[in-house]
Amino acid sequence: MVSPFIIFLSNEQFASKALLDRLLYKRILYLKSMKNFWQKLEKPIFCLAPMADVTDCAFRQIIAKYGKPDVFFTEFVSVDGLCSGGQDKLLIDLKYGENEHPIVAQIFGSKPENFEKVARMLVKMGFDGIDINMGCPVKKVLNQRSCSALIKTPELAKEIILATKRGAGEIPVSVKTRIGFTNTDELNIWIPHILEAEPAALTVHLRTVKEMSKVPAHWEMMKRIVEIRNVMSPHRRPAEKAGKTLIIGNGDVTGIDDAKRKCEETGCDGVMLGRAIFGNPWLFANLARAKHDCQIEHPASYSPKNKFQDLNENQAELFFATQSRNSAERSECVAINEPREYEAGVSLGERLRVLVEHTKLFEKMFMDTNPIRTNGRKRPTSNGAKNFAIMKKHFKAYANGFEGAKDLRMELMETENASQVEGIINDFLSKNS
Repeated sequence: MVSPFIIFLSNEQFASKALLDRLLYKRILYLKSMKNFWQKLEKPIFCLAPMADVTDCAFRQIIAKYGKPDVFFTEFVSVDGLCSGGQDKLLIDLKYGENEHPIVAQIFGSKPENFEKVARMLVKMGFDGIDINMGCPVKKVLNQRSCSALIKTPELAKEIILATKRGAGEIPVSVKTRIGFTNTDELNIWIPHILEAEPAALTVHLRTVKEMSKVPAHWEMMKRIVEIRNVMSPHRRPAEKAGKTLIIGNGDVTGIDDAKRKCEETGCDGVMLGRAIFGNPWLFANLARAKHDCQIEHPASYSPKNKFQDLNENQAELFFATQSRNSAERSECVAINEPREYEAGVSLGERLRVLVEHTKLFEKMFMDTNPIRTNGRKRPTSNGAKNFAIMKKHFKAYANGFEGAKDLRMELMETENASQVEGIINDFLSKNS
């Protein structure tokens, strides 16, 4: 098949450098679009938000089995850490299963040269895309001049995007950010600055850094963001849209129907959902209904693979640094404590059995299989990956909204391993069947 950009030009046309530049630009966009999975997704696009110490590989595997989103993201990982020694502490956050594609690695930092190095490594690991976190409002990362602190240094932010794109080659680079640092009007300067670097997708959490999550998300601002994107690419006719940045909204989205409604009302290309996934791995199970008014079941499969294992020491340019972890500080999302509505057709028994399945998988992936005895009790030890306390965040969400939930949660919060969790759940179900 002849490329749509191979044409014959007269001598006079060859003299037009502007025309040649335009043809070259169109050719580059065409080639990049062949590797850009974002452009192949059917709209509206529904993504799972990356949440530190929440959306780890174990939870993503459960979600992939019971209701897969259009796009998965890893937890965010420091590029400075990835360019230092001590690889084991961060390696686990980049683990993923083959059934999670398309899977995007999210990274953060403030040094463009480290973004470029890390991007090259992530390509080797087989990721489908790279996302730059420019939205996390936690003070710890702000003090490092990274994440949402980059809103105050837009030139550095643009330099980081361009450096990441150089390292990423043909795979797409996206950005997740907020509408501003202290006030919503900042989006009129900040958003165009990001779009000038032409990321494949731009996810906007519709609050400022100062607002954290204390006020309702400003979805009324999304139309303005879409308008800015459209104005910045007026020369692109429909056939040339491979180069147009996709706009994804984020914040206070309660479910797929709500997400679809927000897309229709604002014109954004998709929505990223976060807190709605807590205790509800079936959240994305009805994407077909949302897009085509029908239903499909996602195949249940499990084949986690750590792509970094495919790289020998000579190939790996980067190593992973030991980073201090504070689960409460690193996660912008907390378990939902009020009663909530679950996907239709999911019984209480099924929900709690999935809790057990999730816990067992977490223990298998992240905990030592040879427990030690503490005060006469067997207790799994951390293998340097994750602490069992991280899994307990999910207990508050799974065990919620039904009679006896509070007492069940209290029992579950005292557990130290998956076996204890399974025993408590089985006992509860036998008494309430």
